[in-house]
Amino acid sequence: MGGSDIERTAPLPHAVDCEAASPSEKTEKVITPTKEDIPSSDDEAPSETAAKGVKKVEAIAIVWSKKELYIAYACVFMVYFVNSLQQQITGNLLPYVMSDFASHSLVPVTGIVSQILGGVLKLPIAQLINIWGRPQGLIVMTSLCTIGLILMAVCNNVQTYAAAQCFYWVGYNGIGFILDVFIADTSNLRNRAMAFALVSTPYIATSFAGPKAAESFHNNSSWRWAFGCFSIVTPCVELPLLWILFANQRKAARLGLILKAKSGRTPRESIWYYFIQFDVVGIILISAGFALFLLPFSLAGSQPDKWAAASTIIMLVLGVVLLVVFGLYEKYLSPHSFIPFHLVIDRTIIGACGLSTISFISFYLWESYYISYLQVVHRLTIATAGYVFNIFSIGSCFWAVVVAAAIRFTGRIKPLALYFGAPLNLLGVGLMIHFRQPAHNIGYVIMCQILIAFAGGTLVICEQMAAMASVNHSDVAAILAVLGLAASVGNAIGSSMAGAIWTNTVPAALEAALPEAEKVNAAEIYGSLKAQLEFEWGSEARMAIVNAYAIAQERMTIAATSALVLTFACIIVWKDYKIKDMKNVKARVF
Repeated sequence: MGGSDIERTAPLPHAVDCEAASPSEKTEKVITPTKEDIPSSDDEAPSETAAKGVKKVEAIAIVWSKKELYIAYACVFMVYFVNSLQQQITGNLLPYVMSDFASHSLVPVTGIVSQILGGVLKLPIAQLINIWGRPQGLIVMTSLCTIGLILMAVCNNVQTYAAAQCFYWVGYNGIGFILDVFIADTSNLRNRAMAFALVSTPYIATSFAGPKAAESFHNNSSWRWAFGCFSIVTPCVELPLLWILFANQRKAARLGLILKAKSGRTPRESIWYYFIQFDVVGIILISAGFALFLLPFSLAGSQPDKWAAASTIIMLVLGVVLLVVFGLYEKYLSPHSFIPFHLVIDRTIIGACGLSTISFISFYLWESYYISYLQVVHRLTIATAGYVFNIFSIGSCFWAVVVAAAIRFTGRIKPLALYFGAPLNLLGVGLMIHFRQPAHNIGYVIMCQILIAFAGGTLVICEQMAAMASVNHSDVAAILAVLGLAASVGNAIGSSMAGAIWTNTVPAALEAALPEAEKVNAAEIYGSLKAQLEFEWGSEARMAIVNAYAIAQERMTIAATSALVLTFACIIVWKDYKIKDMKNVKARVF
């Protein structure tokens, strides 16, 4: 008789088996609940047809108090604060990491594979937390993120750094995804936009603190210490939230709301069961397919034969083939489909995913190399460049609260996105084509970023709410995972396109404009931000570098603007939900 065989002995009204036990299994009595522990008649039962992890979180929401709910949200806020500070510091130091390895031009490339993995793996992560539970998944993702930070702190070449990024981004994105699912689990639709907006507000503070801290690490220590510090802080800040979740999970089990039973599977059968549940074959096919298809866009410029290189052609063809094989495998062979097709055929979800992908393509087209651009072209310090770069984070997080209040008051989503968010985004990015040139004051660039920030704060909240309004509680994790996959694909495509523009523009522009004495150093200048900044402002070499940046930035912003035209079609197909009276979660929620 083991601790995993638990049944209640008293007929509590709302208990639901998380996993059916066989008749032959021995059972163990739970602790008899006190009168204060028993949920009131207003509490609801966990859904009988829901997955095990969903039942667990619904049971937690039944037994915890309002005070514990608010404490849990405060813990989530702290996790977001630390993670956003970590991103601000490490993101501002990234060009120097690449420059130390003489690989400044690989800034987007190192993120492509890791971002694809971070997005693709959200679907199996959704399955993991539905099968095992939210806190269990949070532990796994925190461990992966911490391993990635440790590896980045000790790496000695760009290859090791890129491998560490894969661990880091899977863990980092996984933490954010699980926290988003937790917020959706514990808030009703009317308040959910506000909950999402409020937990994103730490980005406002860290957008100011992060660049200054990054500059301090760069000037007084090293980028390695930045990663090392957060490898300690990150797991520590997760502990209070995990304690609340596990404590209330045990309380729910004591009350008989969570019933556990042995699966009856052998270890070998369990391995095969989870192999099928997580659709390992599908994950490998789609991850490899997207990686092989997107990487050539960034790598082609560094090949002697450019797009005629055999390796480039092979990667493109093999990537397309693997993506086609993935679709056929999921449709006809997979015993447990990687993509929840019954969800993604909904027109609102298709539109929300399309909006997410296109928005991220546009964003990463104009955002790649932006910090380097601000330092080289506008002569800003690391901290000041970071502040300008973070206008998007500050503005979008601030404006998201305003949008959330509007959604709570009106109960409408589609009009905000269609008549405000999309037009403003197109205007802001379009103006960058003209103003993101050396001849224009940095103030005009900031103006464009403010417009884009307000648009982004509107569109992100609206696309999430539209997608979640289309499904029931059991499918929220899956649909947020699909949205995350769409965003990561957009990220990878945008980064790849930016890398392709950069590698096919800057080297040629440098070769054409550098003085004869520096042409022999063109490759070194191209690959190192430090080398670019060493030239005096006004010198022929520095102006040649500035000119190369200007040409590349103009092409990037034109491509980014062109992509945004499609966002209107994505929003038009949404259903016009009125979420004021809709409800898809249970028990004591925000």
